[in-house]
Amino acid sequence: MLCYIGGSESEGHFSLINEACSMFAHTNPLHLDVFPSIVRFEAEVVAMTAALLGSKEKGSGGQICGNMTSGGTESILLAMKSSRDYMKTKKGITKPEMIIPESAHSAYDKAAQYFNIKLWRVPINKEFRADVKAIKRHINRNTILIVGSAPGFPHGIIDPIQELGELATSFGICLHVDLCLGGFVLPFARKLGYPIPPFDFSVKGVTSISVDVHKYGLAPKGTSVVLYRNHDIRKHQFVAVTEWSGGLYVSPTIAGSRPGGLIAGAWAALLSLGEEGYLESTKRIMEVSKRIQKGIKEIPELFIIGRPDMTIVAFGSDVVDIFEINDVMSSKGWHLNALQRPNSIHICVTLQHEPIVEDFLRDLMESVKTVKENPGPISGGLAPIYGAAGRMPDRGMVQELLVNYMDSTC
Repeated sequence: MLCYIGGSESEGHFSLINEACSMFAHTNPLHLDVFPSIVRFEAEVVAMTAALLGSKEKGSGGQICGNMTSGGTESILLAMKSSRDYMKTKKGITKPEMIIPESAHSAYDKAAQYFNIKLWRVPINKEFRADVKAIKRHINRNTILIVGSAPGFPHGIIDPIQELGELATSFGICLHVDLCLGGFVLPFARKLGYPIPPFDFSVKGVTSISVDVHKYGLAPKGTSVVLYRNHDIRKHQFVAVTEWSGGLYVSPTIAGSRPGGLIAGAWAALLSLGEEGYLESTKRIMEVSKRIQKGIKEIPELFIIGRPDMTIVAFGSDVVDIFEINDVMSSKGWHLNALQRPNSIHICVTLQHEPIVEDFLRDLMESVKTVKENPGPISGGLAPIYGAAGRMPDRGMVQELLVNYMDSTC
């Protein structure tokens, strides 16, 4: 939350949600009968989020349901587990496989390991979107699910959700849409007139969605929502135990006990900001994003990756080492994400960037100039880690770095 809100309005917002969190810090939604207020807060957060993402639109089915979770990773994990068990019941699939674009979040790799699902990661197309034809070629009788992002974390580009929905429908498989970043921006950007393609439950074939309330929803950290098209899919998310000596145990999420205070904080954030508040914040961050894109295009050594749809702007260079630029920017106090395939870095635009956008562009221009005039890895920065090949570290390299770090700090 600290990363996504800024300006003079942040103090009052923090005060409100902190008050809500503290008022309900003792609560635990695992005990439905003891804390009915938290159960209601969660249901209303889910309902409000679902309303944003197509639950009221024609063709959505009107049964959209879900739960709050601790973050995007848990939301994705639950959607994968539920889809796996749903497809086992529906089609008898016992050796499940899922297909995701190369740009999809690493939480799917975690889900594949946790739930024993074979994972196919398919290269994206030249526009840095999910390649529908390539995904189709990987579908077989064990496929339970395909994935799209709106937008993808690396480049801020929306996958062709409509086409993926048609593909999922034709094969009778699930389609999960990762809206962790876009869920509280895209609906409002569309209302503001931005050309946002279909991305939610209004698309036939979408069976589940993950959306983080603690990002652009401006709720306290540790709040996300997982949504399903209907109860028939969602029921596979639950774990119910009747055979142990402790009585009936039913849990809808990975965690058993959950912090009710965070649920109350998210509820307070949604109600206090409302549609007008989110429209205003979306208007501001989209304008900052466009200004940053324009500024990057004016630096001849840099190029923007694809055509960003939202508030993530990724950029690379064919002239200078982009990771060295990242190191120089880090020395100036900017924290950007390093990417690969292609080598690039990105900025995730928030309200905090609004008053300092020109500072960012000036520092970026100066960093490019510094690297161009002084080629070579910056001592102690990220560039040396990537090695002479200019690539991200592989698993072995990461393990070695962790061991070295442990040795130097113990």
